[in-house]
Amino acid sequence: MKILLLLAYIQLAVAETPCISITGPQITGSDLASANPAFARIPSESPLAPAPLPGSTRIFYPAELQSIASRFSFAVGTPDQVCFRFATGLLNREQLLDEMRKTLNLTGARIELLETSPGLVPDGKLDFPLQGLGAPAAPNQKTPLFWRGNIIYAGDRRFPVQAKVRIAAPFNRVVAIDVLKSGMPVRAEQLRLETVEGYPPTKSSEFTLEQVAGMVPLRPIAAGGEVRLDNLTVPNDVNRGDLIHVEVRFGAAHLALTGRAETGGRVGETIDIRNLESKKLFRARIEARDRAIVTPGEGERN
Repeated sequence: MKILLLLAYIQLAVAETPCISITGPQITGSDLASANPAFARIPSESPLAPAPLPGSTRIFYPAELQSIASRFSFAVGTPDQVCFRFATGLLNREQLLDEMRKTLNLTGARIELLETSPGLVPDGKLDFPLQGLGAPAAPNQKTPLFWRGNIIYAGDRRFPVQAKVRIAAPFNRVVAIDVLKSGMPVRAEQLRLETVEGYPPTKSSEFTLEQVAGMVPLRPIAAGGEVRLDNLTVPNDVNRGDLIHVEVRFGAAHLALTGRAETGGRVGETIDIRNLESKKLFRARIEARDRAIVTPGEGERN
């Protein structure tokens, strides 16, 4: 019973002790002097204890305060206990939007802030990197997204926060004028740019008509459909059925022949080629669009 009463007394004493707000990583001499001028003899920058975490407190009890005074070669009698807490407040929505706009750095972008992390957060610098922003399945979807970030406080400590946002910005997309068939290189005259508004694409997914022309769709694209990088691939330098000049090298001996490609590939890749005379299948490495080479170790398949 005595222990319970003692604990209750301590909790009551802590609750009644006014806490001083700090913003640094350490409780310093100047912080303690602001609570009790008797400690003004301590150098202002001297660290006394790590700053408490947001939402918690750090109490200096009389015995500890006497010990601190003794460490700096002076006496203070029996001082009252001192309480410190890390400065906190609610997320500032305007500051949050400003930071998000800076991160996006997109002309005409609109950010609708729907929700923010509840409760108190430490005073510090907002950090909302692009890596913390989710992405919809398609740019034209208006589904709210979570943007995760941090508040950097007390030096390099990080306090996680998040916001639910809806983002829209004008951007260009590539659209097919005609039906684009899979496996067939795209021509520039089959494409056009159009400006739409939606979730902005990342820099790595932006491309021009010139970059798309000559690439090959993996799946057909209907007229009026959006052309996306994830549905495009670089065309083969050699396709199945192409005639290709083959050079066979074996030491000082060189043999030239013409074969027909049985598989497709790009320069540097190894493909199957059939000898037009012997009908045998062998493998060769593509050197150019119409040339391949066979070296020791790359022999006949059958």
